[in-house]
Amino acid sequence: MIPYSLLDLAPVAEGSDPGQAMRNSLDLARHAEALGYRRFWLAEHHNMPGIASAATAVLMGYVAGGTSTILVGSGGVMLPNHAPLVVAEQFGTLASLYPGRIELGLGRAPGTDQATARALRRHLGQDSADSFPQDVEELLAYFDEPRPGQRVRAVPGAGLKVPVWLLGSSLFSAQLAAALGLPFAFASHFAPGFMRQAVDLYRRTFRPSAELAQPYVMLGLNVFAADSDAEARRLFSSLQQQFLALVRGTPGRLRAPVDDIASLWTESEADHIRRSLACSVVGDAAGVRAGLQRFIEDLRPDELMLTAQVFDHGARRRSFELAAQALGELAR
Repeated sequence: MIPYSLLDLAPVAEGSDPGQAMRNSLDLARHAEALGYRRFWLAEHHNMPGIASAATAVLMGYVAGGTSTILVGSGGVMLPNHAPLVVAEQFGTLASLYPGRIELGLGRAPGTDQATARALRRHLGQDSADSFPQDVEELLAYFDEPRPGQRVRAVPGAGLKVPVWLLGSSLFSAQLAAALGLPFAFASHFAPGFMRQAVDLYRRTFRPSAELAQPYVMLGLNVFAADSDAEARRLFSSLQQQFLALVRGTPGRLRAPVDDIASLWTESEADHIRRSLACSVVGDAAGVRAGLQRFIEDLRPDELMLTAQVFDHGARRRSFELAAQALGELAR
């Protein structure tokens, strides 16, 4: 049975607030744990009114403290925003509190707009993405056993071997993950354009490491499941509206679903959003099962990372429940 995991953006719905979004994330993580999801990841975004997971490591601690067995990770921490030592200390702290349950997914993008990226103040006057490979290697070194004479150590963090993933939506991170022998997660749930090329490049050029003997690919997939096709398509319209707001430069809180999404956008906007969300499975139980089967048979991922921006928390719980049931049926 292919492992399946859950990516949560801690969505802040219209009429709600970040505190409720974070409580919903913990409730969803407990639900996912009971349903057999392997991992629960949270993503770093900044200056996004509809996403409450900006302080990713803090929210991870809240989720890990309220669950028992599910792996809790970042999908991901945007390394250009942070000094590697700070990340090592944060995740070393989490790994010390929740041994064997914390993992670190790293991204190369800032996860925000340029003005906010400057406000984060990691690097002034240079492109910190250029130093991403060096920053990753520095961070990995902090999790190793300290070397004789090493002057700077992550305390806690040193020697804990926190599992590290590389995340990406391009060939760059695929190539780096292969070179370093790290597992690779592709952001196909919102940027599928280079998915096939990136996965092929990663698998062809993978170099075994002490952490990983064989390449390991996890693919993101939007899954909106409901008791009817019509209701699933309606739930999906909240994510479509969120992308429409991004296209128009007006991000906001997650909007309530609508019955006629086509009335809200132009054809060019619709084409852009369809391409961005091409890796989406939307439907009732049977439709979702068939869509998952097609995706798995076509792309052969080692693991699926399911995600869904659903306005109503109860409907979101139900969607992930139906998805887990579908994957269980495929395994049988």
